[in-house]
Amino acid sequence: MIGSDMLVGGLRRRHFIAALAVGCLAGGEASAWGAPPRTILVVGDSLSAEYGLKRGEGWVALLQKRLDDRKMPVKVVNASISGDTTSGGRSRLPALLAQHKPDIVVIELGGNDALRGLPVAMTQDNLSRMTEDAQKAGARVLIVGVQVPPNYGTDYANKFAAVFAQVAKAHKALVVPSLMAGFGDAADSQRWFQGDRIHPIAEAHPRILDTIWAELKKLIA
Repeated sequence: MIGSDMLVGGLRRRHFIAALAVGCLAGGEASAWGAPPRTILVVGDSLSAEYGLKRGEGWVALLQKRLDDRKMPVKVVNASISGDTTSGGRSRLPALLAQHKPDIVVIELGGNDALRGLPVAMTQDNLSRMTEDAQKAGARVLIVGVQVPPNYGTDYANKFAAVFAQVAKAHKALVVPSLMAGFGDAADSQRWFQGDRIHPIAEAHPRILDTIWAELKKLIA
């Protein structure tokens, strides 16, 4: 008959072996990835929220697919809201940072500021504060600029376009000067937009992703 000491000792050995096996598996997984999964938080407006598109056609969804296809352990959180302004993004960001603890924050806001005729200085201040908050939370930042329609006037358009690069330079963040680069100002630009002439069609979003990816991949790497 097995004594109680032998039984307890056997159980302890089994527990030790099981724990050792789990530890090896965990260590193997970490070694295979090279690093724990990272999180990209996208804070944008309708240009990132798939306005007028089928689910999965927007550039943010395409970004997650590209990362998955390349077996990169990165999760993309799309916190974009149609109609949002830089003021709205600024007020929402602290809670988003606390909830998701992102490694990278992509800020795509400002278009609705221009459409509402808000002061350029306000847009710049809000983008600066968002960048500061994200960096203080330990995230690296990519700022994505947008264009305004030509009927806003050359002076306003130039000042507005310069804001994104100015904020990025001041905070040593990366910047994509224009989300619509390559098609927004092309001779056939109309074919790339929905009927409102503001939101790109689904076929334009892979091009948007390529434009953003050129800078974003530097932060992921």
